[in-house]
Amino acid sequence: MNTSVDSTATLIENVYEKTTAQLKIVRKRLGRPLTYTEKIMYGHLDDPATATLTAGESYIKTRPDRVALQDATAQMAVLQFMLADKDEAAVPVTVHCDHLIKAKKGAAIDLPMAQTENREVYDFLSSASKKYGFGCWMPGAGIIHQVVLEQYAFPGLMMLGTDSHTPNAGGLGAFASGVGGADAVDVMVDMPWEVLHPKVVGIHLTGSLKDWSAPKDVILKLLEKLTCAGGTNRVLEYFGEGATSISATGKSTICNMGAELGATTSIFPYDASMATYMKACGRGEAAEIADKYKDILKADDEVLKNPEEYYELVITIDLDTLTPHVVGPHSPDLVSSVEGMADHVAQGGYPDHISVTLIGSCTNSSYEDMGRIAAIADQIYENGGKLKTPLLISPGSEQVKATIERDGILQRLTNIGATFLTNACGPCIGQWEREDIDANTPNTILTSYNRNFPKRNDGNAETCCFIASPETCLAYALHGTFTVNPFTTPAEGTNGTFTLKAPGVVDEVPQQNFLEDKDGFQAPLDERAGLEVQVDPKSERLAILTPFKPWDGEDFSELRLLLKAKGKCTTDHISPAGPWLRFRGHIDNISNNMFSGAINAFTGDAGTGVNQLDGSTAKFCDIARAYSAQGQNWVAVGDSNYGEGSSREHAAMSPRHMGAKAVICRAFARIHETNLKKQGVLPLTFANSDDYELIQDGDIISITGVKGIAPESTLQASFQHMDGTSSSVELKHSLNEEQIEWFKAGSALNFLRQ
Repeated sequence: MNTSVDSTATLIENVYEKTTAQLKIVRKRLGRPLTYTEKIMYGHLDDPATATLTAGESYIKTRPDRVALQDATAQMAVLQFMLADKDEAAVPVTVHCDHLIKAKKGAAIDLPMAQTENREVYDFLSSASKKYGFGCWMPGAGIIHQVVLEQYAFPGLMMLGTDSHTPNAGGLGAFASGVGGADAVDVMVDMPWEVLHPKVVGIHLTGSLKDWSAPKDVILKLLEKLTCAGGTNRVLEYFGEGATSISATGKSTICNMGAELGATTSIFPYDASMATYMKACGRGEAAEIADKYKDILKADDEVLKNPEEYYELVITIDLDTLTPHVVGPHSPDLVSSVEGMADHVAQGGYPDHISVTLIGSCTNSSYEDMGRIAAIADQIYENGGKLKTPLLISPGSEQVKATIERDGILQRLTNIGATFLTNACGPCIGQWEREDIDANTPNTILTSYNRNFPKRNDGNAETCCFIASPETCLAYALHGTFTVNPFTTPAEGTNGTFTLKAPGVVDEVPQQNFLEDKDGFQAPLDERAGLEVQVDPKSERLAILTPFKPWDGEDFSELRLLLKAKGKCTTDHISPAGPWLRFRGHIDNISNNMFSGAINAFTGDAGTGVNQLDGSTAKFCDIARAYSAQGQNWVAVGDSNYGEGSSREHAAMSPRHMGAKAVICRAFARIHETNLKKQGVLPLTFANSDDYELIQDGDIISITGVKGIAPESTLQASFQHMDGTSSSVELKHSLNEEQIEWFKAGSALNFLRQ
């Protein structure tokens, strides 16, 4: 396929025609009404006539319509794609340079600095895009999810993105799922995307948002109900009059943070707000085509009349009574109402003074978001108020920034002292070079971002990050503390005391439509003969990949226990971002961060354990290298929801590169389990979750049953303890027949190349 053909009217029409045809086949087979999620999944099946369609049990093979890569994960995805020896991708692909830009002084200084510091990586991604026919959004153009929403997403689309917050596009009715680079490469080389058939949870929204409540509060409330593991192998499908009342970008905020629930994706059905948004982005033709096919862009009427019969679970949220919420610190499901925040902070012993307030990033950087906080900023400015914290704002794209500048919104925010950062992820992913506090200083920040694990924003484990809507963030910034309710507490201004009022209704989209901005876009080339990808053999940031070795056909004998992780062990704990982002294209160098945030269950320390070869205490990465140097492989043991968080496949590739044979835990997060399978590491779970407690420091582990591994087979593990005793446990796996072939070949990519 020539990937210069992008999300044009022809592509959209083709998607709808194919979906319609395939749904006829599936409806005949199933003989029942379908949810909206099912319509998109089944409309994209690789083989609708024979696919086994049992939610929660069967694996389905699908054919997504496009792939989006952000620069931090794009490096490894492109390097893997190069191993496949293809001339171009099978679907449209875009690369988005948004993750490597550090936030420090503001856009005017930070962007040129990033362009200089990361020139090697940007040249690599640009040259690879030219060679293989990808579109490439260069630094400063915008954050991947916002740009996808503006330029590419449409109702009924199925897409993959190498970032966990790819479901942001669900705000435009797309089935958009975050995956590791290997999954994306499968689709790019014309293989189907295989995924465990998710169950579908219906989220029934009634009423409409009132006063200070915002779309953000919908997902924060859902996190309270379901927790960070509650969306695993589920799609969250929203419906009801409350869903219709929320703008397209408000819907995107909700879908974006479905990643914090671990959901496969989140989605809203097509409605007028989506048409309004696409028209404002200059994509009116997409809305016109969607209108013609609107019957396939929502759940069947029978489903909506009797949702309990068709959804695995139905959760109702009454928007009329929903109040503003704040979550944190350290986990996005630690929820409090604004009214309860003073007690929440006091009981947790967290610093109540807010050191910095940050608004924007991919989750809340829309025109509507900026308009609502501008309405609050006007009140502060007119009353002579002064913010008690610095206010940093990250617009989602140059299109948003240019438009809010044209419409005066940017000025209204700078009136109260806001600093505008580059249109990039920045502090949301650890690319924040703070100068206001010393390292390791306990402090509290408040953001409208999506994730708040320790060290996530600034590399400081002592920073307590809380998350709220942009409106709630700015209200708190006026007071600078969680000890008061910012909606009811008067503030001092040069014109006397004043109490903030809710921002009220603002424009969802600009009245004059968005200013189109494609200055940072490198369009796909039609003529690509003779082009080469730029990689310096001496580079410290990029390295051409060599295939992993295939499995030797034997059971695992006498493996070392590298670590037993306690509590949360997210991909941020396994392979942190921040300063390590610069090595995302160099597997050996980035492996020096492996497990640096993991909490050692035996000591309570982060990132270190005992090297059983000499008894010394060392970093886990150094211990792994020492074991590998002696020809000894190893196992990591984790707790529940192991690998939650970002989709970064480095959290699977680094252990594979450093000698891991298996990871054993109580339960995996979906994306990370798949990433381990793709890289040839066996992801195993305890048949009895309490067996986690049997693991002791210094254990030698043997795993039998590997030689006969088959779908739904069980394996046995023997843990030889240092005191001479041993424990035996039963282990489970979720590999299907094809995934077992990946394992045997050494990786999914090896299997593809056979």
